[in-house]
Amino acid sequence: MEDRRASAGPGRAVGGGAIPLGIGGIILVLVISAVTGVDIFSLLGLGSGAGTGTTTIAPPATQQSLDAEEEQVRFVSFVLDDVQGFWQDTFQRSSIQYPEARLVLYRDAVQSGCGVAPSAAGPFYCPTDQRVYLDLSFYDELHARYGAPGDFAQAYVLAHEVGHHVQNVLGVLAESQRIQQTQPGRASQASVATELMADCYAGVWAAHASRTGVMERGDLEEGLRAAAAVGDDTLAQRTGRIPNQETFTHGSASQRQQWFRTGFDTGDPNACDTFAVGF
Repeated sequence: MEDRRASAGPGRAVGGGAIPLGIGGIILVLVISAVTGVDIFSLLGLGSGAGTGTTTIAPPATQQSLDAEEEQVRFVSFVLDDVQGFWQDTFQRSSIQYPEARLVLYRDAVQSGCGVAPSAAGPFYCPTDQRVYLDLSFYDELHARYGAPGDFAQAYVLAHEVGHHVQNVLGVLAESQRIQQTQPGRASQASVATELMADCYAGVWAAHASRTGVMERGDLEEGLRAAAAVGDDTLAQRTGRIPNQETFTHGSASQRQQWFRTGFDTGDPNACDTFAVGF
């Protein structure tokens, strides 16, 4: 785990609001940028990380604020170790090497291998540097804004992002990007399938956590509630928009719950082939 919260770094882009992007959104933006030759990250206020001159420097976190988050840091560190230990064992049984992902904690904005991202982008995985990026303030938002409180709701988010790392190791992310580049009409479907597979992988880990006594009563419900809270239709309705399935990038609330539950009920990563189902 890398803790960059105490380091001054790139701040929020000047002008324009940032758009929450998961791995599906990041891949979609990268594809559009490659096809059009336009730096879409800069247009969205996310920056490209290549000297655009549109970022400011955020002041480092104070020791007091770091101390206040210490318990949360220990929690995410424990979850990260448990999730990755599970996947390492799972890969080993199939004689496949599992290179561990790294978790980067940051504040306000961060320079990643996929460009500069503000905290408004939410937690994300960057396949270029094999790192998960998390601003801990997102967990406050998950509770207050999205109505998904609880430790296991937070664990679900981290397990989902590590699920993207698993996809990267298995070549799923590369295949998803290929589909989006060569079949633009299926770009949204490929993005949704990618996200729902990561939800299913999070559920598979949750099944392991249940077997080993890590989960407590009510934790499964917290995870399901968090999955629904970040569904595309839920997010659209929260902002007063009419949900349009053709523009979904992560899946509906019911789809996200369904695939998280599929992973939990089966405990089998092979049950998570969302691309075979089609959307």
